[in-house]
Amino acid sequence: MKTKPDLSFWKLWNISFGFFGVQIAYALQSANVSRIFSTLGADPHDLSFFWVLPPLMGMIVQPLVGYFSDKTWTRFGRRIPYLFIGAAVAVMCLLPNSGSFAFSVGAAMVFGACMLMLLDTSINMAMQPFKMMVGDMVNEKQKAKAYSIQSFLCNAGSIVGYLFPLIFTAIGVANFADKGEVPDSVKWSFYIGAAILILCVIYTTAKVKEYTPEQMAQFQAAANEEKALEAKAEGKSKSNNALKVFLQVGVVQFFCWAAFMFMWTYTNGSIADTVWNTTDPGSEAYQHAGNWVGTVFAVQAIGSVLWAVVLPFFKNIKVGYALSLIIGGIGFLMVPFVTDKYVLFLPYFLIGCGWAAMLAMPFTLVTNALEGSKRMGTYLGLFNCTICIPQIVAALCGGFLMSMMHYLLPDVSLQGNMLLLAGVFMLVGALCVFFISQRKHAVAAAD
Repeated sequence: MKTKPDLSFWKLWNISFGFFGVQIAYALQSANVSRIFSTLGADPHDLSFFWVLPPLMGMIVQPLVGYFSDKTWTRFGRRIPYLFIGAAVAVMCLLPNSGSFAFSVGAAMVFGACMLMLLDTSINMAMQPFKMMVGDMVNEKQKAKAYSIQSFLCNAGSIVGYLFPLIFTAIGVANFADKGEVPDSVKWSFYIGAAILILCVIYTTAKVKEYTPEQMAQFQAAANEEKALEAKAEGKSKSNNALKVFLQVGVVQFFCWAAFMFMWTYTNGSIADTVWNTTDPGSEAYQHAGNWVGTVFAVQAIGSVLWAVVLPFFKNIKVGYALSLIIGGIGFLMVPFVTDKYVLFLPYFLIGCGWAAMLAMPFTLVTNALEGSKRMGTYLGLFNCTICIPQIVAALCGGFLMSMMHYLLPDVSLQGNMLLLAGVFMLVGALCVFFISQRKHAVAAAD
């Protein structure tokens, strides 16, 4: 039986390189959505509702991309046509212009919400095929390494995207605009990010040749035979193992992704209050805080890049996964009590360690459990629901939870309370890691 061969470092790199551009787009969205809608006039208690749209679109788009790409075989490949189309229809340039068309406050926010929905549709369509190609083309022994490379590229792209507004401000692009309008520093960040996304996807399209249907059939047959031998040796069926792992990892995902939704939504307001001593989105100080959000998120990405290098050396995936989430949770718990902008680097660096594990470990565990399946893309698309659903729940409950946390902890800043809650969620997620079933040979050893 023919099994998937070991791939060189550069082949693994090329499979995921386009993720660098996708993550620039995602970073721009993550760091600036709350800033944009606050500038347009959104109330802090309503801010989380705008964040329902990105995960909602992800939950719709990614399973569809997975399902249809499972059935797509073209001369360009199986997954590549979808990531190329996703990048080509990127509409990032419209969101930061929501306040530029003389709309009323309400109309500007509705327009911005629609543009955010379209932006996230294109990001999700471009993002999912990269995860699927690792599942398709990389053997179990190398998957932890492949997803760690993907995590590295993802976070490298994040650093660039997060720093764009600060960089453009430093070279003289205006960081303050008329009331209700987004500064040019943010607009130009989105313009350049869109161009880089398209170029990176073109690179991967040119460098990666996916396996043919015949080769995939051989690999699937070999994987199924291996699983059958394992089941026979253990004297029990493993037919339900994939679903079991899927659900167990999903529980961990729920707490972790809800925590990061709180970070993306409330970091701007939290540090504007505790470091710049302002809660007025129309003030220049608030826009400086907005730039600094990109800076601390870049520090988070640096922490994630460095930690992603360490993760493959953990002999036990679950130990590395849980430890990473604990470190990230400690970082979240520190944020609301920091009043110096440079000291913020420490907690966000720690948060980056948790983020690195969230990008690599769940997909390693799930794709190992799914090895040999003909519907890898469909299952990974559905697995994306474990990322989207917690974000939707967190966004819908954000205003209520903010009021409750402020009642319990009135001395902590209004939006800072939500970062404390994020820290608690990360620690709960770390505890849940130890309930995940794991195939004995699916370890994250460095090779």
